[in-house]
Amino acid sequence: MQLAPNQLATFLAKTIPAGHPVLITGAPGIGKSDIVAQAAQAASADLLLSHPAVADPTDAKGLPWPVQGATEATFLPFGELARAIKATTRTVWFLDDLGQATPAVQASYMQLLLARRVNGHVLPDHITFVAATNRRTDRAGVSGILEPVKSRFTSIVELVPSIDDWCQWAFNNLISPTLIAFLRYRPELLSQFQASADLTNSPTPRTWHSLNKLESLSLPAAVEMAAFSGAVGEGAAVEYVAFRKMAQSLTSIDQVLIDPTAAKIPSQPSELYAVAVALAMRANTQNFARIATYAQRLVDAQRGEFAVLMLRDATRRDQKLVYTDSFVRLSSGPLGQMISGQ
Repeated sequence: MQLAPNQLATFLAKTIPAGHPVLITGAPGIGKSDIVAQAAQAASADLLLSHPAVADPTDAKGLPWPVQGATEATFLPFGELARAIKATTRTVWFLDDLGQATPAVQASYMQLLLARRVNGHVLPDHITFVAATNRRTDRAGVSGILEPVKSRFTSIVELVPSIDDWCQWAFNNLISPTLIAFLRYRPELLSQFQASADLTNSPTPRTWHSLNKLESLSLPAAVEMAAFSGAVGEGAAVEYVAFRKMAQSLTSIDQVLIDPTAAKIPSQPSELYAVAVALAMRANTQNFARIATYAQRLVDAQRGEFAVLMLRDATRRDQKLVYTDSFVRLSSGPLGQMISGQ
């Protein structure tokens, strides 16, 4: 079963409070760990993070420990196991990169996942397991997950990237409007992971975030291109820099906001994406009437799909916009039908 990021968040919002363990698969760098952390926070749960890939079986079983004055031993929990046993509030125990763990480490979690007890220690009811792993085809050191371990999860779901979900995240995390516009224009580059033995990166949500951080450093042009290529690969970096150069040459967005009835409407799709995203980023309740005027001009110019994109992104970023008179008027006409049809 494949889920987009927002769908996965909705799914975890139900399974975490219910205590159902879930295993998430997917390519590297698409946000599995971040979504689990956000879902735990949304559920008002603590996050207990384990990395089975670098663990020992005793981490999930406890250490043999002699009982004082007796000829026997017990198992002494430590680390994450001890924290889980002592937890008094709702807690998500996140097993990250489970597929990279050795079979012995994977097997050590079997009792905890199903019986919720190990060596005489019982997990509280408010502990919920979530695990994540890359796929075997990703060349991420995943040799597979034991069948008895897989069957102990209530469901196994695959996370797949979504340009709409990523843009919604990007608007809330200060990502460059130009980068958002570029990936709107070239959505296939959002996640184009290619496993390679070479020391190169591929375009993924994680590596685009890295490029955004590099861009804020204002590096010299030659150095910046090398850095961008190291973040997302040379081909994607070259395309982005060319798109950015085009976007910087466009009519100022301020001119649209000052006089939306006279501002130029671009002719090329790449330019329209740049303008639509830039206006969505600038939209607020004070200027939305002017943006709505420009949106209607886009519809009249047979560019209604970009008006829809602009309005959807703007209202995702600021829900108050849907209550403005301008949005209500737009929604009552043909543009409203286009928005609801998306």
